[in-house]
Amino acid sequence: MLKPDELKVLDKGFVRLVEMMGDDFSPVQAARVSTGKGLTTPERDRRLIFYLMENDHHSPFEHIVFKFHIKVPIFVMRQLVRHRIASINERSGRYTEFEEDWYTPERVREPEKGNIQGSRFSDDEELNQKSLALIEESISSSYKTYRRLLGMGVARELARIVLPTAMYTEFYWTINARSLMNFLSLRADSHAQYEIRECAEAIAEIFKRTCPMTFEAFVRYHYSGDIITRGDQNDT
Repeated sequence: MLKPDELKVLDKGFVRLVEMMGDDFSPVQAARVSTGKGLTTPERDRRLIFYLMENDHHSPFEHIVFKFHIKVPIFVMRQLVRHRIASINERSGRYTEFEEDWYTPERVREPEKGNIQGSRFSDDEELNQKSLALIEESISSSYKTYRRLLGMGVARELARIVLPTAMYTEFYWTINARSLMNFLSLRADSHAQYEIRECAEAIAEIFKRTCPMTFEAFVRYHYSGDIITRGDQNDT
């Protein structure tokens, strides 16, 4: 069951904003300190946000900081941590046992012709059924082996090596708005892998809700595609 402030990601994951420092006007304060001026009118502040974004003055946006609680499959988390622009603390497989909790796609994807990194959802029902059955069988077998190893007395830190990257993990991710926008430019893009894009779109929705002017300026000046943000996806 999702909490009221969580957005669903994939079949069992979520993104939740734990806390944040700052808002749309934090970069305005930071930018105006160089001239000794404070806040003026909301409309002038809005124009300044757009000016900063349009002219690549991005450091003031570092004064907005988000702390997220995220649950995604391990292979998605491994793509997220490639962005070395945030503080991360992840659940440990040395201190806790993995639960029977893994990602199962609804359909498989096939390589997209002419795009070495691309893929498209398959319309071949036979391929989908056979592939998904194999995936489920393989993951289930790996998890049973993991439980057997634990039952034999093997340490958690070693028994986990048989688990697939489809297993879900949880972590806290603290990131400033400048770095967040860099992440979204790459991972909310239509060329990103579907699973990480699902995570990025949920994060983009939270960014849009909490900092609407900064988000609008970012989309206008520094995002070449169309970010598809989430609507409310709370599990009721």
